[in-house]
Amino acid sequence: MDKNRFTAGIIADLARQSVEKTFYALGTTVTLTAFGTISDRILDEAYRLIMCYEDKLTVNRDNSEIMAINHAAGKGPVQVSTGVYQLVKRAVAASRENSGFNVAIGPLVKLWQIGFEGANIPSEQQIQKKMVLIDPTRIILDDRNMTVFLPDAGMELDLGGIAKGYIADRVRSLWDAHGITAGIINLGGNLLTVGTCPLHEDAKWRIGVQNPWQKRGKPLAIEKIGPCSAVTSGIYERYFETAGKNYHHILDSRTGNPLETDLVGVTVFTRDSLVGEIESTRLFFAGSMPEDWQKERPDLYGAVFVYRDHRVQCCGFGDVNGLGG
Repeated sequence: MDKNRFTAGIIADLARQSVEKTFYALGTTVTLTAFGTISDRILDEAYRLIMCYEDKLTVNRDNSEIMAINHAAGKGPVQVSTGVYQLVKRAVAASRENSGFNVAIGPLVKLWQIGFEGANIPSEQQIQKKMVLIDPTRIILDDRNMTVFLPDAGMELDLGGIAKGYIADRVRSLWDAHGITAGIINLGGNLLTVGTCPLHEDAKWRIGVQNPWQKRGKPLAIEKIGPCSAVTSGIYERYFETAGKNYHHILDSRTGNPLETDLVGVTVFTRDSLVGEIESTRLFFAGSMPEDWQKERPDLYGAVFVYRDHRVQCCGFGDVNGLGG
C-alpha cells in the first residue's frame, strides 16, 4: 500500500474517533477535545482535575489554598499541597526576574478591579499604599515544610497570570498517562495541542491569532505548527472605559497603573503552557522580540506581535524541532 494513503487513512480514523466536552471553569469557557477515542471517561477525569485545581488556586473565592496564604499575610507561614507549592515557587522565581510578571500583584488587582464589577480609577495615594505590598522578593518560601509566608499584612498572591498554563500542562500529563495521542486543551483561548493533528495530512495544527478588532474566532494570522501551547497577553478583552479613556487589566508593577504600550496583544508559541504564560507577559512588557529570546531555549517556538496601528509582526518561527510551519 502507498505510504501516503496509509498515513491519510490513520489520520481520517483518528479524526472520526473523537470526543469533546465544553464547560465553564477558571472564569472562562473550557473546551476539551480528544482524538482517537469515543470514550468520555478521559474528559470527565480532565474536568475533575481542572475543577480541583481551580478550588486550590482561585483568589475569587474566600476559601482556597492561595487565599489561605493571603489571609495569613503578616501572621505566619501556611503549608500547602505539593503542586500548589511548586507552582507558587515557580511564580515567585519568574516574578523576581522583573520582566513584567508579578505573582504579588494581588493588592493592585483588587484595587483597580478591572474585569470585575466595581472597576474604577484609584487615586495616586491609594496606588502608592498598595505599591509597598507587591514586592515578590519579600515572599518567604520553605522547601522543607512547603510553606509560603507573606510577611506584610495586606500582601496577596494572584496566580491569574500563570494558573491556566499550569492546569493545561497537568491535563496534558493526564492524557499522556491514558494514551491520548492527539487532542486540544482550550482554556478560554489558552490553547495546548497534544500530539500530531489528525485533521490535516501534514499533521500540523492550524492555530489562529485573534484579530483584536473583530469578534472572537476571527483570526488575523494562522500558524501551521506541531504540538505546542499558544498563549496570548492582550488588552482588548478585559478593560473599562471612562471619560473617553481606556484602562486595560495588565498592570505595571513599576507604576501601579495599566502598562503604557503600543501593543494590543502578543501570542507566544511554546512547548509548555506554563512557560507560555510567563513568556507572553515578558514579551508584552518588552514591546518587541528581544534578540536573545530563543537563545539556548528549544522550548520557545515563536511569537506574533499585534500593534495599535494594526501592524502584525511574526518573530522567531522556523523549523524549530520540526515544529514550525
